[in-house]
Amino acid sequence: MSTLTIPSDLPSVTEDCEQLKKAFDGWGTNEKLIISILAHRTSTQRKLIRQAYAELFGVDLLQSLDKELSSDFEKVVLLWTVDPAERDAILAHDAARKWHSNNQVLLEIACTRSSLELFAVKQAYHARFKRSLEEDVAYHTTGDFRKLLVPLVSSFRYEGPEVNMTLAKTEAKILHENISNKAYNHDDIIRILTTRSKPQLNATFNHYNNEFGNAISKDLKTDPEDGFLAALRAIIKCLTNPEKYFEKVLRLAINKTGTDEGALTRVVTTRAEIDMKQIKEEYYRRNSVPLERAITHDTSGDYEAMLLALIGHEDA
Repeated sequence: MSTLTIPSDLPSVTEDCEQLKKAFDGWGTNEKLIISILAHRTSTQRKLIRQAYAELFGVDLLQSLDKELSSDFEKVVLLWTVDPAERDAILAHDAARKWHSNNQVLLEIACTRSSLELFAVKQAYHARFKRSLEEDVAYHTTGDFRKLLVPLVSSFRYEGPEVNMTLAKTEAKILHENISNKAYNHDDIIRILTTRSKPQLNATFNHYNNEFGNAISKDLKTDPEDGFLAALRAIIKCLTNPEKYFEKVLRLAINKTGTDEGALTRVVTTRAEIDMKQIKEEYYRRNSVPLERAITHDTSGDYEAMLLALIGHEDA
């Protein structure tokens, strides 16, 4: 569930635009006014604001934000303001070019979005960067990662609830045989993970656990330092337990020396309207600390205020 809070007495789009223009004018930027508007509008409402702002003032709202804001606050506001598909396209583009240092993001986008959402991301990517996402992924990755990632971002999974239990048993056996033989890059493993629906994969993984006595993720943890195995485990978690996956991303971003603002910003902006409530619950269950307290401890200023507003903290 979303953590976004929308005012019951919602101003008109024109009023929002005029207030944003007011926040930019004068000697200093009114960051609190910007947060009070943009952090409390849905993606549809933000899109209308951006369109109206361009019509009223002859400039893209993103340009005004880029000119007036700075640092991590600027990054979170810009990522939040763009359309979700365009946001994912921006994140995917950056991740594809920096794959070796940023290897989670493509998996995230490919596995936690619906088939239609992923298709929209690829359309936005094509429009913005004049290339296909598949093309860039293929160019910037090599070896087993390329073999895995290209079909993953090309996928259009079945979204219905139907499950074939016979197929689940057969493919659980196929997965177990190849994992037992350490053939982690086998075509069948990649085919199953990149094409099957999420309900079908859940049935397959449940049968794997029941039949062979271990969760598939545990059997893929034989070498914790192996990046390809880590990618396979991340795919499985994204497909079956996204709230647990995102909780871990947040935990690693916050609970270490030096905050990973990129990961923190990415998770909050991409999940606030989707399942941030469940992620917050999982974070508290796992860490015995509310997410808002962890964010307050590790961030400050307008950046902190924007993050807290997006996760629905009542004092934001």
